[in-house]
Amino acid sequence: MSTISLVAGIISLAVTAVAVYLAVVGIRKMLRIIRAGQPAVGRSDQPAKRIGTMLKETVLHTRMLQWTFVGVMHWFVFAGFIYLSTAVLSGYFQVWDPHFLLPIIGTWYPFIWLTDLLAWLTVIGIAALIYIRQKNHPRKLDRKSRFFGSTFWQAYFVELIILGEGLAGVFIRAAEYRLLQTEGSDHANFAHFPLTGWIGETLFGGLSGSGTETLIVLLALSKVLMAMVWLAVISRNISMGVAWHRFSAWFNIYFKREVDGGTALGGLVPLYLNGERLDMEKMEDLEEEDFEKLGVGKVEDFSWKGILDFTTCTECGRCQSQCPAWNTEKPLSPKLLMMGLREHAYAKVPLLEKDADTLTEDEKRELERPLIGDEDLFGVIDPDVLWSCTNCGACVQQCPVDIEHVDHIDNMRRYQVLVESNFPTELNNIFKGLERKGNPWGMNPKNRMDWAKDLDFEVKQVGEDIESLDEVEWLFWVGCAGAFEDRAKKTTQAVAELLNIAGVDFAVLGDGETCTGDSARRAGNEIVFMQLAMENVEVFKETKVKKVVSTCAHCFNTLKNEYKEFGVELEVVHHTQLLNRLVREGKLQPVAPGAGEAEKTITYHDPCFLGRHNQVYEPPRELLGAIPGSTYAEMPRHSEKSFCCGAGGARMWMEETIGSRININRTEEAIATGADQIAVGCPFCRVMLSDGLTAKQADGEARVEVEVLDVAQMLLASVKREPSAEESEAIVSEAEAATAAAATGGGDEDKATEAEPDAAAEADPETLTDTADVGAAAEATETGEAEPEANADLDEPVSAGREEDVAVAAESNIAVDDEGKGHGAVEPPSEEEPEAESEEPEAAQSADDSETAAAEPTEAEATPAPADEQEASETEEPAESTEAEDTENVSDTLTTAESTAADEEPTPDPEPEAGDATDPEEESVPSKDDRPEIPATKENDPDESPAEEIFDDSPTADDDSAREEERGAITPVEEGAEPDPVAEDVAELSEENPSGSELSDSATQAAADEDDDKS
Repeated sequence: MSTISLVAGIISLAVTAVAVYLAVVGIRKMLRIIRAGQPAVGRSDQPAKRIGTMLKETVLHTRMLQWTFVGVMHWFVFAGFIYLSTAVLSGYFQVWDPHFLLPIIGTWYPFIWLTDLLAWLTVIGIAALIYIRQKNHPRKLDRKSRFFGSTFWQAYFVELIILGEGLAGVFIRAAEYRLLQTEGSDHANFAHFPLTGWIGETLFGGLSGSGTETLIVLLALSKVLMAMVWLAVISRNISMGVAWHRFSAWFNIYFKREVDGGTALGGLVPLYLNGERLDMEKMEDLEEEDFEKLGVGKVEDFSWKGILDFTTCTECGRCQSQCPAWNTEKPLSPKLLMMGLREHAYAKVPLLEKDADTLTEDEKRELERPLIGDEDLFGVIDPDVLWSCTNCGACVQQCPVDIEHVDHIDNMRRYQVLVESNFPTELNNIFKGLERKGNPWGMNPKNRMDWAKDLDFEVKQVGEDIESLDEVEWLFWVGCAGAFEDRAKKTTQAVAELLNIAGVDFAVLGDGETCTGDSARRAGNEIVFMQLAMENVEVFKETKVKKVVSTCAHCFNTLKNEYKEFGVELEVVHHTQLLNRLVREGKLQPVAPGAGEAEKTITYHDPCFLGRHNQVYEPPRELLGAIPGSTYAEMPRHSEKSFCCGAGGARMWMEETIGSRININRTEEAIATGADQIAVGCPFCRVMLSDGLTAKQADGEARVEVEVLDVAQMLLASVKREPSAEESEAIVSEAEAATAAAATGGGDEDKATEAEPDAAAEADPETLTDTADVGAAAEATETGEAEPEANADLDEPVSAGREEDVAVAAESNIAVDDEGKGHGAVEPPSEEEPEAESEEPEAAQSADDSETAAAEPTEAEATPAPADEQEASETEEPAESTEAEDTENVSDTLTTAESTAADEEPTPDPEPEAGDATDPEEESVPSKDDRPEIPATKENDPDESPAEEIFDDSPTADDDSAREEERGAITPVEEGAEPDPVAEDVAELSEENPSGSELSDSATQAAADEDDDKS
């Protein structure tokens, strides 16, 4: 043994002893700090699954590889770190004996090849990561750098140690080659040193045997020293996450919230106290000192898993680079938040064990430091940081070591709301609305079904039309936005109409539905959330809910992931998922646009609570891809890396007063794709992007014809689109051929079936647009064209006699004169009728009467009337409503008046401008125009009017609404009912009186008295 080997051996042992001692002290201190946290429930169950998840995420680097190149380079360093551990072990023997080789595997070809490879991969990987850090250094990019705020000396120290260890490994392998070469060994060849032998030839080729031995001893000592210095430094800096994550990440991943390996998104972690989940019953029994522990008010109130999260943060900044708050100049950075909490925890927790009399002034100040407070209060976290979070989950999705940022933020919010009552003032209104009215807008719950009034089919309501949801397949969860927000109501109508067209049996809860409580929970008001959730769960149990479809991503997430806490398991789907399924099954058939209609470009915005929180990315895109006549343009930030609209985390109800607006940022990205339509799948997203689009259009930075629409509205427009003239002719021809084949028996049943129009060509009767919407052409399309010769006798009227004509006319509520012609005018309504009936424009009523008759043929239309009578009928006033419908109108009027008086709602504002981006608190579209928006087409001339205001051939929205109301007004009359004024002439000419009756005097008087009382 040479003198240099002896000295090197002693040094290596001494340094190792010091480093190990420091490491033991540091690890024990770290464990005490982590254990100071509160219990973390459900973090050690199913150990086999947890071990599998841990190995998958660490060894395979599944989460690191979300950034492919960086992930690959980091894997090289990770694998090299394992190799370097064995290399350091060999170094302890090589300082004593330069000829040392590991037993058995020391000369095994696979091992020595792997050794060479890992040594080089370590050098390559760390060199690439050093380059990336310098390329994205804050000195160049400032806040845009993901390394902004990271502790650079720590990063540099770790990078240099790894680079040094890697190079030492390469050079010691080259020196071993040279030593074997000087001894004439058979192992001195490139088969044993494939990647390092050339260095031994070039750099160390002139060294003698003794010189090579000395080189190996020095290289081995350098490996040991670098490893021990690294261990000693990080042991003295136990909050050095960039180094400690090499050890703590394994445990942090093992104890992650989701056993199946999913991220800590979806449902929010429940509220715990002393390791037990709190419910309303336990909340009522809490002592005062326990009540002050709700949420997180001090760093020691975090669970031990929370403190382990802080410890594991690597300061890589992936979360920061994706955060919508940070990217719009707000103070919240998830990385800096974790770093701040870590520094405070590691500074404060050890002081809790000390005697207060022995503390210094700085230690006392740290001990008394508030967790939430501005600079004046020396707070750890600024309130603006806490309340800037949108709960979008981008930080959790991006974190390679499974830190649960959102849970920690919302736990701190819970304490601020429930204990401190310290929260943004804007949240007061939604808390009151949720408590008193069951919705954040504070609207009257009785109006939850207003969205369905103008639909031309019945929407089943539990408790009125059906007893329980066992009688239907789906519960359509409308949600607060879908029931009250004007733009969202159009989405609700579109979905309901599509489900009706597809023959899906569904029902709604109506006023039995209340808010899911998402906004309350995400704002920290856990008590209001639990009250709302318990109320809904009771309704679910009573009505036997099993399958739910929701248009709101926030309702979808809450019902699916958070109501499990209250004992109800539901199958919950988003409306894009269900509609996509119906399209694939052929129950909904989009129609291609006409030859002259321009192709539209569509882009899609991923709602955070649908995408990142629930991994629903493809169904909305598949649905948009099924719409003919459109091309799809993806935004740069999409799917897992999609950018938030800014409405989540109760931010929908708070103003953005710091930095730029999140919704503007996202809208600019959508506009940059050149899209004509921005598709959304959530009412919150629609409000935010619509507002952003309106702002950009007002500034002249976006085309006026660009619009924001829900995916369901786009699909409805395609499904209800009229086929071209050529397609219509083909359909008629196929139908005639099928009819002729069936009549003549020409072929068996299968052939007759084949002759019918297939699913793609046949117009579903449920999807046919009413005649009133498209004019006479639709009637021809609906009934088919007959041969002129076969119908020649229809040119003249056919009548069996005077009395029969009168009877038929009376059944249609048409008054006739002595000559048998329809009256040109109807008697004015009586003073006892509702004023709304007499306020309709006469032109609209005339058009509606004729078009309704065309859309809903009566028995009188079995034989066409002469041309002069047809012309006269087009100018007739509509017949009076039946007693039942008039009573309903009166009731609706009284209910509306009562609701208006009680809630003091403002007068509706004008229709929204192009882009559909009016402030939701200010916009109010009249209920008579609450129909699904139809995207603009070439025929609709989008340059003249916003697409959502164009509805087929309607001259105005009011006329359209009038026609819709009058369609339901003409119904078959009841036998024995009292005659109305319109039918008096008929009564004189006919012994039977089949006409409908008006409101009786007593009913009218009662309605008027009730109106007076409530006014």
